[in-house]
Amino acid sequence: MRSGAPEQARNRFQSELEFVQCLANPNYLNFLAQRGFLREKPFVNYLKYLLYWKEPEYAKFLKYPHCLHMLELLQYEHFRKELVNAQCAKFIDEQQLLHWQHYSRKRTRLQQALAEQQQPQQQPPPHGNATAK
Repeated sequence: MRSGAPEQARNRFQSELEFVQCLANPNYLNFLAQRGFLREKPFVNYLKYLLYWKEPEYAKFLKYPHCLHMLELLQYEHFRKELVNAQCAKFIDEQQLLHWQHYSRKRTRLQQALAEQQQPQQQPPPHGNATAK
């Protein structure tokens, strides 16, 4: 094994990780489509190769897991063709924002409910000052 092989593997991993996460950005996808990358067979093959990121041992490194959904959609020619249209990218961007807002609100409600469940039940103080004789 060459001495530079581990460093090359690390650099490749880092580059592919960064690129896959860029796929979560619909404006970047629109950029790629408008410049013709999404029509090139080698690039489409590369997108297919990148599907290994869906495996748990790789997916755990993703900061933006939504990129996996976009990577999956990029496997379809019709989706790649539609991305040339800026309105398509804008629609996807808006849908992502709505999803994140809904998810954030739902997560906050779930965390509040969990916190309320974990609080010890406080017993009300006994009524009156009656003492047993």
